[in-house]
Amino acid sequence: MTSDAALADQPAPFDHASARARPEAAAVWRRAADGVRLRMGVLATGGAGTILLVQGRTEYLEKYGAVADRFAQAGYGMVSVDIRGQGLSDRELPDPRIGHVARFADYQHDVDALVAFAAAREMPRPWVVIGHSMGGAIALRALMRGLDVAGAVFNAPMWGIAMNPALRPVAWGLGWIADRARLNRWVTPGMKIDSYVRSCDPADNLLTDDPAEIAQMRAQLDAVPGVDLGGPSVPWLYRALVECADLQRHGDPGVPTLTFLPTHDEIVSKPAMRAMTARWRDSELVEVPGGRHETMMEIPARQHLFLDRTLAFLAARA
Repeated sequence: MTSDAALADQPAPFDHASARARPEAAAVWRRAADGVRLRMGVLATGGAGTILLVQGRTEYLEKYGAVADRFAQAGYGMVSVDIRGQGLSDRELPDPRIGHVARFADYQHDVDALVAFAAAREMPRPWVVIGHSMGGAIALRALMRGLDVAGAVFNAPMWGIAMNPALRPVAWGLGWIADRARLNRWVTPGMKIDSYVRSCDPADNLLTDDPAEIAQMRAQLDAVPGVDLGGPSVPWLYRALVECADLQRHGDPGVPTLTFLPTHDEIVSKPAMRAMTARWRDSELVEVPGGRHETMMEIPARQHLFLDRTLAFLAARA
């Protein structure tokens, strides 16, 4: 059970300018039930309902300021949390550039803290969860645990990890060894210890076809010292693979869902998205033609597709 001390919020930094955020956006520190300090915040307010945004790996509050503003123009509020191990929330390893979590299940403490935060602020219902990438896996697990929302929207959810089939057995094998031996400082082979956003080609990258969005992300990293994050540890990868395999076997969310599948995504598994949504009740899959991983930070046409279809989904939950 969360203690009273864990519920005591203290002001946390939030960079309005780089976030392109609304005036009411603000962040606080809040302790999760296991004592981890998290940064979370209200990114927008609105009377039509509230979006619980569960971030993808490497993300942070400022990244969603402009997204929250677009939803607020339609009457919806948004709250989010820097997932443990990223943003300005506590990180476990001495080298903060390495993405890591002790147990994948620990992410559920962060969702629980976000729900308590939204409830304490009496954010208007209905509530709908949006999960991007890793956040799609975390949100799906939360739904399986009984997350009380009217529906769920997933963008490029990490229900499987895109990987050369020949390398998959190697990843499982090396991951198992690294997990058991606690080789937490071992960065996943093929990934860098420094931020991908800082090193990628804005005109040719895995995230977006809009170079201006990469420039905006870089501006956020410069404006908010400490949010940079590099590649994940090998134990993190193994724990993610285990979680994805379990979600593929048991992942019925129990609520209406809308899932966006960017057709040019090279980070998460497109077959997993198709297979899982095909067997769910009250599920819709929307392909984003030519889309990269970050639909909400993509070229305008893809952003509009996400916003329009999501707003229609939200309106149906009212």
